[in-house]
Amino acid sequence: MGTGIYGIGISALTTAQMALVTTDHNIANAHTPGYSRQRTIQSTNVSLYSGAGSFGQGVHVDTVQRQYDQYLTDQVNGAQARVGEVEGYYNQIKQIDNLLADPTAGLSPALQDFFSGVQAVVANPALLSSRQSMISGAESMVTRFKTIESRLSELAAEVNGKIRDSVDLINSYTSQIGDLNQRIALAEGAYGQPPNDLMDKRDALVADLNKYIKVSVTIDTTGTYSLFVGSGQQLVLGSQVMKMSSIPSSADSEKIAVGLSTPGGGTLEMPDSLITGGQLGGLLKFRTEALDRATNELGRVAATMALTFNAQHALGQDLLGRANGDAGFNGNFFQMTDMQPGVKPYSVNNNAGAPVLTATFVNPPPFGPQRADGNYYTTLKTSDYNLTALAAPAGQYLLVRLSDNTQWTDTLANLSAMTQTNEGFSLNLAGADAVGNSYLIQPTRNAARNIAVNSMISADPRNIAAALPFRTAATSTNSGAAKISAGTGVPGFDTVSNTTGFNTAWLPPGGLTLTYSSTAPASISFTGVAAGQTIYYKDPNAVPANELSLVAPAVPPVSIPYSPGMIISVAGMSFSISGQPNNGDSFTVTRNTSATTDGRNGLSLGKLQTQNTTSGDPTQNKGSATMQTAYAEMVSANGTKTRELKTTFDAQSAVLAQSQKNRDATSGVNLDEEAANMIRFQQSYQAAAKIIEVGKSLFDTLLNIR
Repeated sequence: MGTGIYGIGISALTTAQMALVTTDHNIANAHTPGYSRQRTIQSTNVSLYSGAGSFGQGVHVDTVQRQYDQYLTDQVNGAQARVGEVEGYYNQIKQIDNLLADPTAGLSPALQDFFSGVQAVVANPALLSSRQSMISGAESMVTRFKTIESRLSELAAEVNGKIRDSVDLINSYTSQIGDLNQRIALAEGAYGQPPNDLMDKRDALVADLNKYIKVSVTIDTTGTYSLFVGSGQQLVLGSQVMKMSSIPSSADSEKIAVGLSTPGGGTLEMPDSLITGGQLGGLLKFRTEALDRATNELGRVAATMALTFNAQHALGQDLLGRANGDAGFNGNFFQMTDMQPGVKPYSVNNNAGAPVLTATFVNPPPFGPQRADGNYYTTLKTSDYNLTALAAPAGQYLLVRLSDNTQWTDTLANLSAMTQTNEGFSLNLAGADAVGNSYLIQPTRNAARNIAVNSMISADPRNIAAALPFRTAATSTNSGAAKISAGTGVPGFDTVSNTTGFNTAWLPPGGLTLTYSSTAPASISFTGVAAGQTIYYKDPNAVPANELSLVAPAVPPVSIPYSPGMIISVAGMSFSISGQPNNGDSFTVTRNTSATTDGRNGLSLGKLQTQNTTSGDPTQNKGSATMQTAYAEMVSANGTKTRELKTTFDAQSAVLAQSQKNRDATSGVNLDEEAANMIRFQQSYQAAAKIIEVGKSLFDTLLNIR
């Protein structure tokens, strides 16, 4: 009996001691991140059976169990991945928001100052100081474009650096998880018991990993973790770890992409869309959705400014009396050479046929459908494009607008014509292309970085074409009441040379003569219009007031119907004739010599500030936003997204805190509970010691019997 009492007492003492040790361990790790509360699971020893019945033999500890819920842990990890993604996105986009919204450092003040300089030239065309002020405003605006673009480029470099850092941290975590998988398997195999602390450490590493990338976890029958990303790409399988790497993107070497090692030893570039959650997912999402779009939008405004301003400027005449067609005339106010769309062949392309794809802006850009009241505009989008040579149908390409995944499949020539009309650029391929070759086309990426004032104009402000190269007049012998307006510069068209705009060759030395005939139907005949020239005319009182056209034949006469107030456009010149002329009355259009005080083209240049020059719709033949409106929309969209992300971050942080709270309710250490357990197990220990003491007393009594 004494031996039985000793055995039971020792088992109770040992069990109480283990419970106390476990409680002490819980208290010591109450504030250890990722620690799961542990408890001892105990069972009765096998009873001793006898004729008198079954006698208990005490207690033993089966295992030390951690209080763990996989579902709650997955909730925490998912919330952590979402918080990491939103935080990574928000921390970057708020820098763009601060940059664009700055009332002094933003683009809007620079645009306003530039057009104020244009208005100063209109007011005093002959004043060189006004012209110099316009050039200074243009150079300040150019500097502002470059400054903003430079800051966006710095953000791009910062994102590249953070992607590298995130990849390095991910590799560190996955290596440790793979190592712990192996150690846990060995420990369980050796002792047949779960190594709780190692398992907690592994779970903590998975939680930290989700701060940088969202991973899905599967657990096999041995308790080994396998981690996957994206659409099932393997990161960890047992002790095997697939390393991530930071590699230049095959489409754009300026961007860092994420590579994933393969079992065969190679590296596979992962599409950005497969990497979600965590800081890495947030950075990639920010780069695609916000940074690239902001850079392209800024470039679109710069390209629109240069293209439309140059097109209108080319219709004018400088202070030296030179116009398009005269030696020394500078039609381009802005230098366009380095602003052209960028094309980047994929690094994996087959270059055997020496293919070289180039893209160019539509220059001059489209003009409104009616010459008299239209304006220049661009159809450029804020998107990059991907072009791929297809195997089938042979000789055709797939063009994808990346912002909305709009796709076209056609020959390159047809795609070039389509983009010229709808997207604002055209394509050209030199050399023989290979099936599968791909190209990244960035129409506006280089524009803000490389916009510049024409060096010839900045060196000599007299080269600013503020005047118009023609003047109108009514013949002094006219007897009717009709008048001709001073006119404006508009695109002309020559079907022979297939050129647009004004050219001095289209205005003969004697000028153009327009003669009214009252013979029914009343008409205006033209003298001096070259064959192939298109004459546009419109009756503003007609319903609808459509613009009609006539191509001048090789053999005169050339005449059009007359209506009071009609607007006529020919050879890059537009004017109206109002009132009622008498038969034989005539009007002349001649070169504008000695026009030092003429600011008519400058007035048209100034109007570009308030005209819809961007976001052109080819189906409507017009733009839908001014340059300042487009920039303001860009600022507003970025600000809205920033505020949205801040709200989302706060909400997701609350979700994470609640998920963590739910997990802690099950797995966390409650110090009050542990203090109570300590007293309970201490009393159990003391009671067990008392059992041993009683056993000793009984044994001593037996020994003392004589």
